[in-house]
Amino acid sequence: MDLDLTPDQELLRDTTRKFLHATLPLTAVRALADNAPGFDRGWWRKGAELGWTSLLVDEQRGGGSVSGYGLRDLALVAEEMGAMVSPGPLIATNVVAQTLPCDASDELAGQVLPGLLAGESVAAWCVAEPGRAVTADGMTLQARRDGDEFVLDGVKCPVDSGGQADWLLITAASSEGLSQFLIPSSTPGLAITPLRGLDLVRRHAEIRFEDVRVPTSAVVGVLGGASLSFERQIQTTLVLQCAEIVGAADRVFDFTVQYAFDRSSFGRALASYQALKHRFADMKLWLESAHAITVDATRAVQAGAPDAGEVVRIAKAYVADRCPELIQDCIQMHGGIGVTWEHDLHLYLRRVVVHRQTYGDPVQQRDQVAILAGR
Repeated sequence: MDLDLTPDQELLRDTTRKFLHATLPLTAVRALADNAPGFDRGWWRKGAELGWTSLLVDEQRGGGSVSGYGLRDLALVAEEMGAMVSPGPLIATNVVAQTLPCDASDELAGQVLPGLLAGESVAAWCVAEPGRAVTADGMTLQARRDGDEFVLDGVKCPVDSGGQADWLLITAASSEGLSQFLIPSSTPGLAITPLRGLDLVRRHAEIRFEDVRVPTSAVVGVLGGASLSFERQIQTTLVLQCAEIVGAADRVFDFTVQYAFDRSSFGRALASYQALKHRFADMKLWLESAHAITVDATRAVQAGAPDAGEVVRIAKAYVADRCPELIQDCIQMHGGIGVTWEHDLHLYLRRVVVHRQTYGDPVQQRDQVAILAGR
């Protein structure tokens, strides 16, 4: 994804790539389609050993990046997972792991973080709500104080890895303002319904909160002061989404170009026809632009740049518009075989379409850019 990777970053990327090819080739990914969790816990623990869950956490808390720029490192992992349409709670678990050292009490972080870093447990971020944009002022799930407890009522949907998570980070509205809570997924009153979506191996769920009582110790950060945490979380999420989308599009483009050289029509390779060359040139331009804007967004968020919120939303809007179109073009270039179940193309299209729609589609991202630019 980046032209100036450090040797350690190259090692992380190459190790992740080899591990994914060895443990979850596309044939194995297909086999997980009917597997309820969508991923194997033992496989996830091995990924954690490679650093997938610890890159956004300081060394003092048990984490550590390979370059000192954890988000850039994790984006490399996300790109490789996109290239192999890999399963697993990469985005959700890392968002929660990043949040705990920054905002949670030492007691709560000490209880939850070690398991997340070791891959022994996974977490989900309950933020999206049905029919609403994912914004700090768009939360309808209510947190109401009742003595020494809070009572949560509302619905979160879709929740990435919500049905597999051991811990749930909930973003809710309260009388004090935007607040966040971390609770076990076994908390009484939760109704978790698995959803079957387009992506064959990434799982989502609907989670209903009906008079769910949580202790004050479950509050993450300052009650009513979660706006900055939310912004950091959504920026991280959008960067990782862009990286996965670009990784998927890059892989599809590569094997489509190879197909055009291997496939002949009227005695000539498809790649020799000028009309197809022009289409490939356009797609390559889109792809390199998607790479570049993802790298720029990653750097902006990593550095905490003042305009990081705008940059990352512009990146999501562009990448989520262009890359699905690029994959659709690649499907057309494959002809009839491209729309069959047996071909792998639809696996990639499913992944990027789901990413396009979750955590804000391109239209919603542009709306947020306009709001941020006018502040």
